[in-house]
Amino acid sequence: MARPSSPSEEWTRAGDAPQQPCTATVDERGIVTGWSEAAGRLLGYGPAEVVGRPAARLLADDVGERDAVGERVRRVAAGRRGWSGSAVLRHRDGRHLPRRLLAHRRASDGPAAAEWLVVAGSAGGPSSSPGQDLPKDEVFGEWVLRQLPCSVGVFDGDLRLVGANAGLEGALSLSAEDMRGWRLTELAPHLLSDRAEAAMRLVLEGGGVQHVADLLGPGGVGAEGGWPVSLAPLKDAEGQVRAVCLVAYRTGDGDPARQRMLLQAQPLIGTTDDAERTAQELTEAAVPAVADFVAVEVLDAFRRGGETAPFLPATSAGRVVLDRIAVRSVLDDGGPLVPPGGRARHPAVSPVTRCLVEGQAAVYAVGEPAITRWVEEDPQAAWIGRAGVRSLMVVPLRTRSGMLGAVLLGRHGRRGPFAADDAWLAEQLADTAAEAVRRARHRGRERTTTMTLQRSLLPQTLPDQHALDVATRYLPAGGRAGVGGDWFDVIPLSGARVALVVGDVVGHGVRASATMGRVRTAVRTLADVDLPPDELLTHLDDLVVHLSADEAGPQEAEEGAAGIGTTCLYAVYDPISRRLALARAGHPPPAVVAPDGAVRFLDVPPGPPLGLGGLPFETVETELEEGSLIALYTDGLLEARDHDIDEALDKMFATLARPAPTPDTVCDRLLAAMLTHPPDDDVALLTARTRCLGADRVATWELDFDPTVVAEARRMASDQLVVWHLEEAAFITELVVSELVTNALRYGRQPIRLRLIHEGRTLICEVFDSSSTAPHLRRARIFDEGGRGLLLVGQLAQRWGTRHEATGKTVWAEQFLNPS
Repeated sequence: MARPSSPSEEWTRAGDAPQQPCTATVDERGIVTGWSEAAGRLLGYGPAEVVGRPAARLLADDVGERDAVGERVRRVAAGRRGWSGSAVLRHRDGRHLPRRLLAHRRASDGPAAAEWLVVAGSAGGPSSSPGQDLPKDEVFGEWVLRQLPCSVGVFDGDLRLVGANAGLEGALSLSAEDMRGWRLTELAPHLLSDRAEAAMRLVLEGGGVQHVADLLGPGGVGAEGGWPVSLAPLKDAEGQVRAVCLVAYRTGDGDPARQRMLLQAQPLIGTTDDAERTAQELTEAAVPAVADFVAVEVLDAFRRGGETAPFLPATSAGRVVLDRIAVRSVLDDGGPLVPPGGRARHPAVSPVTRCLVEGQAAVYAVGEPAITRWVEEDPQAAWIGRAGVRSLMVVPLRTRSGMLGAVLLGRHGRRGPFAADDAWLAEQLADTAAEAVRRARHRGRERTTTMTLQRSLLPQTLPDQHALDVATRYLPAGGRAGVGGDWFDVIPLSGARVALVVGDVVGHGVRASATMGRVRTAVRTLADVDLPPDELLTHLDDLVVHLSADEAGPQEAEEGAAGIGTTCLYAVYDPISRRLALARAGHPPPAVVAPDGAVRFLDVPPGPPLGLGGLPFETVETELEEGSLIALYTDGLLEARDHDIDEALDKMFATLARPAPTPDTVCDRLLAAMLTHPPDDDVALLTARTRCLGADRVATWELDFDPTVVAEARRMASDQLVVWHLEEAAFITELVVSELVTNALRYGRQPIRLRLIHEGRTLICEVFDSSSTAPHLRRARIFDEGGRGLLLVGQLAQRWGTRHEATGKTVWAEQFLNPS
């Protein structure tokens, strides 16, 4: 399990930022009190080697360098909250690393009154050339001023500051030159900075203008009396978003009441992935704050799941047909003025039609000719007179890729007409709703694609085997995170054994599902080699390391590429010995229910998640009574939102302890008891009831290490087939036994053991010898006297192979029996 984040890491984490900041905390005495993982990677020291020791030891051996940095810090410590400068750091191996540093003074959680959070950048600064693809200095000011309503701060595509005005300098107590190249979360570590960076990423992805309430004020980020901030896209000549402009609206500039109203309403729009619910939330935000009446009308393509319409659909009478999906009015006590769910047929003179054609918001007084013509030609517009409407506004509902519909707003006589501020607010609310719909539709399509891929990669049917009675369930995540990479598998092995696999790939979406498919295929391939569980996980760990390195670029490798952190549990059950061998890589332990109803977790060393490399796994074996139930699952089963892990385990144990006729019943009961809401994470569940292959189905003989024993082995095998009433299989079985025993005598070492297993409609022949050399097929020449034995076995048996033991090997061959 991953360790909990320290407070300093929580301060400096920036959502899904490409790279964790390299940070340390130092108290007023110069003693290191916190050390991040990134700092350890930079300088090679672990926390135990640094925390509690003087920070000056991390500087280069040059005493003058230490004194110079210390003097600069002391000079600014008394009067400023931040400091920026350069220093030469000393790596654990003695190398000197020149770095730019940022230091922030803040209140301490410990006994000291204050501490410094120090952030280290790269040798040439946080970014060697921030904003290198943006206009150069000589046109930078003109480029910004031309596009911004108020020039405050500009951040490039990597979210690093490339320009700032005096207001931002004063708020953050740093000059524009000192701030250049740093991210906002580095300049002002605060939860609001994390929110602002997440909003910046939405802007860069084409999400339009974003807003963050009370972000920046005279006292810095998060200070009391902060101003609302807008984050606007800055586009190049081709229309590509290249940078983000941060604009802080001071009290008295513009209309702060409208700004605050917008900031309060935006989080309430788009709370679900239901487009019609989003439209209803838009009307709830606008009535009565903006209007007395609001109707949301959408094009038919919207109802069919599309985002845009290439043209306006019209009836034969030349009317534009829209679906009214949400209506709200302050006068709805006596019933809605316009019933929701109806169809609106707007004539060409309608302001709604004009809005759809021009894509612009418009405000109308009821006495204007445009409204008069609309009422005269469209009986559906009679509500305007019934409600005493005096002012109308139509706002387009559109995404950046096209038109969804229009929003119609009205005010009656008790309120003044719509003004420019009202139009601005209505447009912002409509854009918020449209963008929420676009993202929801995108998530829906991605979820459908991922679900299709995920289900195609999971087993479609369970294999025919007689060792276990198996049932499985898979539930995708119900939240916005999307489908993850959980999987299960049932793999028949040699000797009537069966492998059970459950795993969980980190992340969600198509990439996690694709990674799951690759890892599952690798598990099946390694299982065919008949490796013990710990060796299989070791090979799988190596494979994930290589796949991640091949797939990830330098930046992705820093974050952790696909597959790293995958958890997996691999178990092998032998119905002859009733022994279960299993190992796990960071996965929850399996539960076992004895026939008497006692429930327990198997004590299996957890092992590290896959992809970390070089760490050991351990196989544990246990003997199970016939009829025992094994439950394998992923962590989504225990992560319900309405109870903690202890309550979840109690529920699971209580459910497993109840007698159940089949594993299918157990699966259904577990899901019903554990999941009271749609799961926030994927759930893979596998339950299996053990069976035993009795001694009457297995025959074993110890053979002498003598060539004459081949005939005796054939005779004993033939006699056993008579006991099993399998005389029709005698010819092939005698040939297989003869060839396998002969090979063991010729190339192996004593002792030699022959075993026949009758499992359902399968007959298995196994020959063990103490040599570890595996046989292999070879092409015999025309006049060769040998070399055809295994080729003959391969032709007569359905499948054959070699299983390596702790000492020696077993060569086996399976043949299917004709149903009697």
